[in-house]
Amino acid sequence: MGGQNPYIASDIAKPTRKYTLRITDEAGKEHAIEVDPAKVPYEDHGLPGSILDIAMAHGIEIEHACGGVCACSTCHVVVKEGLASCNKASDDEEDQLDEAYGLTAQSRLACQCVPNGSQNVQIVVPKWNRNLAREAH
Repeated sequence: MGGQNPYIASDIAKPTRKYTLRITDEAGKEHAIEVDPAKVPYEDHGLPGSILDIAMAHGIEIEHACGGVCACSTCHVVVKEGLASCNKASDDEEDQLDEAYGLTAQSRLACQCVPNGSQNVQIVVPKWNRNLAREAH
């Protein structure tokens, strides 16, 4: 199940040009996605155009126990490149990030982090999270 939190503003700038999102998943496998702004948003996972939205639409699993509504920290990712092109973290996101293991200065929730397309973005999905149960694929 996916969704959006209706209490969090979703009027965030969407990309206006193509950019590349590189994701290193939990298993260490690298994925490169060319994000076409004409196709954003893809699904209903997190904020429209979020890293979670893009990843899920391209078959790349990022844990999101709350469905992408900024109510947990299981979609914690580390933005290695392109953080400046992402929207500013909301207070709600910062509160949830406080619960994430291995928090860094580049940590974001994939459901809330929306790149604007001004530069390529590279993220790493940590190998662990707080989700004690995982759905079978």
